[in-house]
Amino acid sequence: METYPIPMVPGPVRVPPQVLAALQKDYGSGDLEREFLDLYNQTEANLQQLCATRNRIVIQTGEGMLALWGALKSTLRPGERVLALATGVFGYGIAEMAQAIGAEVKTIGLPYDATLSNWDEIEAAILEFKPKMITAVHCETPSGTLNPLAEVGRLKAKYGVPLFYVDAVSSIGGTPVEVDAWGIDLALGGSQKVLSAPPMMAFVAVSEAAWEIIEQVDYVGYDALKPFRQAQARFEFPYTPNWHGVATLKVASDLLLQEGLTNVFARHEQVAAYCRQRLQAMGLRLLPRPDAVPSPTVTAVYVPEGISWPELDARFRRRGLVVGGSYGPLAGKVFRLGHMGSQADLALVTQALDVIEDVVRGL
Repeated sequence: METYPIPMVPGPVRVPPQVLAALQKDYGSGDLEREFLDLYNQTEANLQQLCATRNRIVIQTGEGMLALWGALKSTLRPGERVLALATGVFGYGIAEMAQAIGAEVKTIGLPYDATLSNWDEIEAAILEFKPKMITAVHCETPSGTLNPLAEVGRLKAKYGVPLFYVDAVSSIGGTPVEVDAWGIDLALGGSQKVLSAPPMMAFVAVSEAAWEIIEQVDYVGYDALKPFRQAQARFEFPYTPNWHGVATLKVASDLLLQEGLTNVFARHEQVAAYCRQRLQAMGLRLLPRPDAVPSPTVTAVYVPEGISWPELDARFRRRGLVVGGSYGPLAGKVFRLGHMGSQADLALVTQALDVIEDVVRGL
């Protein structure tokens, strides 16, 4: 399908017409025109509000994985220690990424249906391992879970860990992300999730402590953060700015801020609760265990017995509904509904759940 009649994929999500309209303008050169710099600065200010931070925000051309890689390579040297807190595909994946660039990684892993709560174990690991960086994922999209991070930030500050790196790609804009309050030094975001823009932009909120380390590491590459430190002040960006992409981020973030973040968060919570209640009433089993924190932006549910995931997916698609499968150990066992951003819409989610109920009833 080129267009999904009932879009419930957990990213990229459907793009509102106001955001699509930002792509229709024939912009000039972002290297030359002051209007681009003004737009970049305004977009940064919007993203700072979404992240509850005063930290500078780097906006890069590329989807969310660019930010994940660039932040690691810009702050780590081979042999430096990383404590990876992993509860799902991306948490374990970040540990593998850090290893790939030469870091010494210790992973504290939990099952994919759990969320962080093992604070004593984490504290002991910080004391023993003395990492340069702690990594965590806020919303594990493949699992439909949301990790509490305030306590990680407290432990990071207590023991003087230099860097706290957080993948918040699937949570920023849909639930509180308190970058400053939680002591996050590198908060990673993407355009295609809650912001509901095309998958072409990544962004990183960078603390002053992280900037100092970035200067020391001095990584050079397309995904490097260092060239952005003076880019706005000098009006010299490291590569041709994506005026269209920044424009979509500006409009998308405007829409969330105009609605009001309190209202946006409440909308996501309401839709998520309704989704979970309806699925359980159908006799379906949610992936997160009862003591885990479910995500307000995505729900993961086990494929019902008696049907394979490809066949279930085909039956949904025949009715116009497209959801997401999952990855890694969850592949073929779990499907996911992305009620994030423009898709955190009660009428749309109701339509999707009606299709699921009819299909499940026919099994």
